Amino acid sequence: MPLPGGLWWLLCCRRGFTLLHRDYGDGELSGDGDEDEDEETFELRTPSPAGGGRGPLEVTLTQPVRSGPVSNRLQSWEETWSLIPEKGLPEDDPDIVVKGWLYREPRGGGARPWLPPRRAWFVLTRDSLDQFSSSGKGARRLGSLVLTSLCSVTGPERRRKETGLWSVTVSGRKHSVRLCSPRQAEAERWGVALREVIASKAPLETPTQLLLRDIQESCGDPEAVALIYLRNPILRHTSGALYAPLLPLPYGVSAPGPGYAPLREEAVRLFLALQALEGARRPGPLMQGVLQTCRDLPALRDELFLQLAKQTSGPAGPPGLPATQDPAALRYWQLLTCMSCTFRPGGAVRGHLLGHLERTEQALPDSELAEYARFIRKALGRTRGRELVPSLAEISALSQRQELLCTVHCPGAGACAVAIDSHTTAGEVARELVGRLGLARSRNAFALYEQRGAQERALAGGTLVADVLTRFENLAAEEAGLEDSPDSGWRLCLRLHGPLHPEGLSPDGHELPFLFEQAHALLLRGRPPPPDDTLRALAALRLQSLHRDFSPRGWKRPRGMGRAEAMAAYLALAAQCPGFGAARYDVLELSTEPGGGAPQKLCLGLGAKAMSLSRPGETEPIHSVSYGHVAACQLMGPHTLALRVGESQLLLQSPQVEEIMQLVNAYLANPSPERPCSSSSPPCQDLPDTSPPSQRPGLDEPQGQSGCLGQLQD
Repeated sequence: MPLPGGLWWLLCCRRGFTLLHRDYGDGELSGDGDEDEDEETFELRTPSPAGGGRGPLEVTLTQPVRSGPVSNRLQSWEETWSLIPEKGLPEDDPDIVVKGWLYREPRGGGARPWLPPRRAWFVLTRDSLDQFSSSGKGARRLGSLVLTSLCSVTGPERRRKETGLWSVTVSGRKHSVRLCSPRQAEAERWGVALREVIASKAPLETPTQLLLRDIQESCGDPEAVALIYLRNPILRHTSGALYAPLLPLPYGVSAPGPGYAPLREEAVRLFLALQALEGARRPGPLMQGVLQTCRDLPALRDELFLQLAKQTSGPAGPPGLPATQDPAALRYWQLLTCMSCTFRPGGAVRGHLLGHLERTEQALPDSELAEYARFIRKALGRTRGRELVPSLAEISALSQRQELLCTVHCPGAGACAVAIDSHTTAGEVARELVGRLGLARSRNAFALYEQRGAQERALAGGTLVADVLTRFENLAAEEAGLEDSPDSGWRLCLRLHGPLHPEGLSPDGHELPFLFEQAHALLLRGRPPPPDDTLRALAALRLQSLHRDFSPRGWKRPRGMGRAEAMAAYLALAAQCPGFGAARYDVLELSTEPGGGAPQKLCLGLGAKAMSLSRPGETEPIHSVSYGHVAACQLMGPHTLALRVGESQLLLQSPQVEEIMQLVNAYLANPSPERPCSSSSPPCQDLPDTSPPSQRPGLDEPQGQSGCLGQLQD
C-alpha cells in the first residue's frame, strides 16, 4: 500500500537530515533559522585598558538596512562558524572546562514537541560551547556557540510535559541552545560551569559606549565633539527605527512579569514608544507607560536616558533651530524631565547627559530648551529612588516645569493647598503646615497622614508626597468601576501624632480648634466608648462650643461658657478617657531564643501611657507595660522592630515598623509624672494586669488596620 504523500516526505526528510549529521528540523548548534531581521552593522568590542590606541574619531556606526528574502549577509550559523577555526574534537585541550554526553532540544522544540531531543557530545571551553558527533578522536564538530559576557544561562528546570529531562538554556546574540540531561546533578554541573565561564569574560562595549568615552575625553574641544556627532548618526535624532539597544544588554534574559519581552527587544520597543510621542494626542498616559516599563525593568533606565539624549540632539550635539520651535520635539524634553525626576542615571550615562544639557544651554541660552535643560540638571541633583512613577497630574506639571499643588485637610482649619515637587517629603509638608497654622512652638507633635474614612496611616517623614499622590490615583482608577461610597476617596491630612497636651493652649490660635476637631474624631472611633456620663459631658461641651447656650432653660453647667473655654474643657476631659488616641497594629512576635517557636500573630496597642500585646479577636492583653519600662526602641531590619524592656528584648515584625517606632519614641520623649522612673522594674511579660475587667481601658479604632482589640494598663 503506497504511503501518503505527506508521510513519505516526512520519512525522506528525516533520513536525509540523519545522513547529513544534523538534527531533524534543526540547524547547526549556532543556527536558529528565525533570524530574518538584520541587526546593527557593528560588533561588540572588548575594552582595552589603554584604549587600544584608537583615535577619538575612529568609531563610526550606521543603522542597518532591511534586506529582502535573498541576502548575501551571513546567516546566524555561518556567522558563528566564521568566528571559530574549523577543527575537530580537541584531545587534551587545557581550556576544556567540562565535557560529556547531553541531549539538545531541536530548534523550536517547544512549538514542535513531537521532535525528540538528539544526543551529542558537548565540550565547554573558555571561549565557546561546542557540539560534536561523537566523543572519539576526529569527531566532526556540528556547531559552536561563542560565549561572551552578555550570554545568559537559565535553569536547570525539569520539563515534565515535553521531555521529562532537566534542561539548561544558554542564550547568545542570535540564538539559544537548550541542553538536557536525565540527571539533575549533571544539569546543575553544566549550569554552574557555563555561568562561571560567562562571568570570567571581560565586559563588552557597544560603539555607543566608545563614542560616549570619546565625547567625554574631548569635552574641552567643542569642535571635536561636534565632529563626533556629525560623523556618527547613532548619536543624533532619527526618524527611523532602532534595531538594537545602545547599551550592552544581556541576551535572552526574560522579563520579570507578563506582558514584557526580553530586555533587548523591550529596548527597541521603548524607542518606538518615544517616536510615537511626537504625534500623540494625549502624551501623558504614554509617558507614564514608558516610565512604568523602566520601573519594572531597571536595566532599561540608562538605555532610555541615552535614547532621549539621542532624540534631543542635533547634527552637532545640541538641537537645531527647528527643534526649538517644534511642539513634537518638546515631547522628548518633557519625558526627559519626568525621567530625571524619577530615576538616577548611571555614572557614564549621567556624565554624558549632563554634558549634553550643558551644551544645549550654551548653544541656545534664551530658548525654552535651555529652560528644560536647567530644570533637568537641578532635578538630577535631587532625585533619589521613587517607589512609584509620577501620576498624570505630576507629569502634566513637570511638562510645564511647574510645581504640583496638593491639598492637605487640617481639622478645624479646612483644606490647605501646598505646592510640592517630585522631591518633597511628608516631613517637609508637615513642617510647612505647622508653620502656617502657628503650631511651631506647640508641645504637641503633628504628622502627615493618609486618610480614607475611618482608616488612617501615618506617613514616614522621608516619604515622597508625589508617590502618595500616585498611589491615590492608582486606587481611584481601580475603583472607578465600583460603586462609590461617601468615604471612598483617599486624601492627605495633618493630625496629632503622639500624646495630647491640652494645657496652655491659646484661645486665639489655630491649635485649639485643630486639637478640638482631632479629639472629636478620635472619640467617635473609640472602642470601647467612654462611660455614659463622660459622653454626655463631652456632647454638652461640643454643643456649647458650636451653638453657645444650646438650651438656655435646661443648660446648667455650660451656661455662659465661651467657645474657646468649651473647647479647652472638652480637650481636658477627652485626654482623661481611657485609651484615648491609642493606635493598634497587627504584628508578628519573633522568638529571641535559639530554636524558638514559630512567629506569633499579635496585636500591638500604643496608648498615651502604656503599650500592650493581645491576641487577634481577644480583648484581654497578654502583655502590658508602661513606657517608663521601655529602655530602647530601634529598627533591626526592613520590617523588624526591637523593644528593650528591662533585661528582655521583644522583636516585632510589621510593614509599619517605622510608624510604630516614631510613635513609641514620641511617647518615650513625653515627660509625664505618671511614668515610673524605677530602673528595677520587671520586664513587660511579668507585669500583672490588676485593673478590673470592667475598668480596663481599650484601644482606639485602628489607624488603617484591622484585627484584634488591644487593652492598655494605666
